[in-house]
Amino acid sequence: MKFVRFIMKNAALASVPKHIEHFSKFSPSPLSMKQFLDFGSINACEKTSFVFLRQELPVRLSNIMKEINLLPDRLLTTPSVQMVQSWYIQSLMEILHFLDKNPDDHRVLGEFVDALVTIRNRHNDVVPTMAQGIIEYKEAFPQDVVTNQNIQYFLDRFYMSRISIRMLINQHTLIFDGTTNPVHPNTIGSIDPHCQVGDVVQDAFHSAKMLCDQYYLRSPDLVLQEMSRKITFQIALIPHLLNNFSLIMFKLSCLQNAMRATIETHESSNNLPPIQVLVSLGGEDMSIKVSDRGGGVAFRRIENLFSYLYSTAPAPQIGEHTRPPLAGFGYGLPISRLYAKYFQGDLQLYTMEGYGTDAVIYLKALSTDSIERLPVYNKTALKNYKVSQEADDWCVPSKEPLDLSSYKVAKAK
Repeated sequence: MKFVRFIMKNAALASVPKHIEHFSKFSPSPLSMKQFLDFGSINACEKTSFVFLRQELPVRLSNIMKEINLLPDRLLTTPSVQMVQSWYIQSLMEILHFLDKNPDDHRVLGEFVDALVTIRNRHNDVVPTMAQGIIEYKEAFPQDVVTNQNIQYFLDRFYMSRISIRMLINQHTLIFDGTTNPVHPNTIGSIDPHCQVGDVVQDAFHSAKMLCDQYYLRSPDLVLQEMSRKITFQIALIPHLLNNFSLIMFKLSCLQNAMRATIETHESSNNLPPIQVLVSLGGEDMSIKVSDRGGGVAFRRIENLFSYLYSTAPAPQIGEHTRPPLAGFGYGLPISRLYAKYFQGDLQLYTMEGYGTDAVIYLKALSTDSIERLPVYNKTALKNYKVSQEADDWCVPSKEPLDLSSYKVAKAK
């Protein structure tokens, strides 16, 4: 019996490339926040969701799996990246198992929920594992501009794809697992249709403060100001955006970075300047500005702050059981920007070296405007992996001082 299961598993594995090729020919179907809200609150039908997801998830998985194979061989062969690939293959196989199942069978629907929970748990460590693969690659091989650009392009799309897949899985499992969230009983799945943004900022600040106090034994205060054209200051936030909105504000970027910069810049001072947060809700946008006096960064370094291959912090080792630092793989800002961009928002930095930094998060205020931003594998994407390094059409200043004594004026031709 074990031998039969072994043969069947190998046969399924052998068919994976064919399935990837098939499903990658389809474009993902982006959903709006309004569609998520309407489906969960008005038309919640487990059968409909099952039929949609068993087709949509293979499409999203296959599109990004095609791009993984375009990465440099030296990166693909790292143990960490190979592990991530194996997770994606396993998850794709488990979803394909339901393609020919009867959606009217309640046992099938229950098994599908269980499979999605297993897949979600399997992919919990995708970000740090892929980050570890990048570290392994950087330590073993010399870097070049073109390869780094390709890796940056891929990771933006890979992590955005992951966000979208977890979004679909979270909504289905939370709506149809038969339980209610005791902390947020009025949520639709994990969507809070009446999110109090100020409360989210406060919670994020207290979480960051606790970690900051633990590591530095002190932390700056928060000054929060809210401005709105509406009577009540609330907004419907998608679960991935709501849960990871705190992540944006706390673990991955703005508040955490602001606290670290403030303390390290004013380490000899008894009084720390507060972190100021301004939340503004308008007709189209909700904007959150986090301002610190942490000394800022040089203008030329801003682009590096959004690079996955650049970090000023020592990289942690996966599985380390040490006191958590206020920095990690250097993925805080680029990942946070992806969460903001996922529903057509953005994250931008405005910095003044010697003074401080403003980090501004833009989100859509209307549920109809908040539409998933999804990568699609096509000829245009393929071209981005084949870009070659060309000569710069602007003069590149030398880092060495010019010796004018040996300088000769070139004659015009």
